[in-house]
Amino acid sequence: MLPKDRFSTQANLYAQFRPTYPQELYDFIFQYVDKFENAWDCATGNGQVARVLAQNFQQVEATDISQKQLDNAFQAGNIHYQISQAEKTPFADATFDLITVGQAIHWFNFDAFYQEIKRIAKPNALLAFWGYGTLLIEEYPSLNQDFQHFYQEQISSYWDGERGHIDQKYTTIPFPFESIPTPEFSMQYFWNFNQLEGYLNTWSSVQKYIQQNGNNPVTVFVQQCREKYAEDLTFQVSFPIFLKAGKIER
Repeated sequence: MLPKDRFSTQANLYAQFRPTYPQELYDFIFQYVDKFENAWDCATGNGQVARVLAQNFQQVEATDISQKQLDNAFQAGNIHYQISQAEKTPFADATFDLITVGQAIHWFNFDAFYQEIKRIAKPNALLAFWGYGTLLIEEYPSLNQDFQHFYQEQISSYWDGERGHIDQKYTTIPFPFESIPTPEFSMQYFWNFNQLEGYLNTWSSVQKYIQQNGNNPVTVFVQQCREKYAEDLTFQVSFPIFLKAGKIER
């Protein structure tokens, strides 16, 4: 079965509005890496993870199933982008010191992916994958409540089933390796309604809604927020990050 591509349509928005992961996350991961020769960023999207890896590794391979995503990706001399499924790659055996997956493993065939990384990972290589949950607007409880209603009620039926892994903080994803205890991380930003609108338009559920209904629910929701609160309101948003990491046993 072909992998799902839910992000080509909004690839340019993805590059502009998706949140970026904190340096503390990478610093934690890197302390468990033995060598910094070769890294693979799987489902790289716009290359935001590959960009950081390239600052620390000699060579970074970055793959995705969406050419449009790769067309919007960050470029560097030691990053090589190519189209590839997560479960079947062109890489040689025992190639990588680190394998990363940011906000994407819930789309994979887990068993096939784990078999593939056992093949292409060096002995004692590290696998690290993470995701982030639904944003919170704690400073404005009423606005947060309006957002949660949009997420849980208006748009919830348009998510693919894989979204459940995000809502369960990846606890439902098998991990056939010895896990490294991980701390909690988060991403925090000060946004206005333009930034909130841009981010929501990256959601695969929103794109599915548009395809089925011919109109954009985000436009209506954000306009209602502007009218209810203030056009130029700024507010802090936070995204909880959940990380799984472990050494790959060959």
